[in-house]
Amino acid sequence: MITSKLEKQVALLEKAGKIRTAETYRTSLNNFIRFLNDKSLRLEKLDASILRDYERWMQEERGLTRNSSSFYLRTLRACWHKTLDGRIPAVDPFAKVYTGVDKTVKRAIPLSALKRLRALPLTGERAWARDLFLFSFYTRGMAFIDMAFLRKADLHAGTLSYCRRKTGQRLAVRWEPCMQRIVDDWGPNPTAYLLPIVNRADRPMRAQYKNAIARANRLLHEIGMQLKLPIPLTMYVARHSWASIAHGLHVPLSVISEGLGHDSERTTSIYLAALDNRQIDDANLKILRELL
Repeated sequence: MITSKLEKQVALLEKAGKIRTAETYRTSLNNFIRFLNDKSLRLEKLDASILRDYERWMQEERGLTRNSSSFYLRTLRACWHKTLDGRIPAVDPFAKVYTGVDKTVKRAIPLSALKRLRALPLTGERAWARDLFLFSFYTRGMAFIDMAFLRKADLHAGTLSYCRRKTGQRLAVRWEPCMQRIVDDWGPNPTAYLLPIVNRADRPMRAQYKNAIARANRLLHEIGMQLKLPIPLTMYVARHSWASIAHGLHVPLSVISEGLGHDSERTTSIYLAALDNRQIDDANLKILRELL
């Protein structure tokens, strides 16, 4: 059975500690199982016709975009390749479905919208989501997963130093008063973590993170509708907005690239050889001052 073979690959990833990859595979596998609707399918029977039906089902019945269905198909293909144990199929069943990435509209809000967001009188969970969005922006578009697992010990002598979970790259951000205000407003976290995201020692940390990102994005979407923003507001918008606003303020592209922690050698080699972190921090402060 193809699903049992794919399940085995997910279990091996989990055993190897590759939790994020395993979760991605698990999500895609569950989506494929849902499409099969309890029908059995042998590995050798996976063909282009089945995959075209799967693609059509995702787009027409589930309403997914082409990029979203492509994501599921790419993940399924990667997992399927692992089940082949090095064997090369005579025909690639994925050749007739779309597994590329369409160019999408960039997600960013202007400074004027950021100022409105910051000034919006919010309480409770909506204030929590808004403050986490602002913290991400203040820290050069820090990813939510990196924010969730920031430790109090990562803040030392006026510098927040952390390792990006996506790339393993270590970044250092100068600690500014606006960042401290958010930490102060939400009080001390009873755990070793800095922000009010993972704050229960008696619950699984990964589950707390996943629940928090889903909750924050839902609340931000509601806030964005309240502000009548032209794009859905999510945590990722903070990262892209920092880059977009920095570019609009004529911050050098090399500084933006380094500030975001991009790890592509091809990209970074074009723009910089080495960059003093103070230049990045000064650029960040320049952006933050625009909000005043």
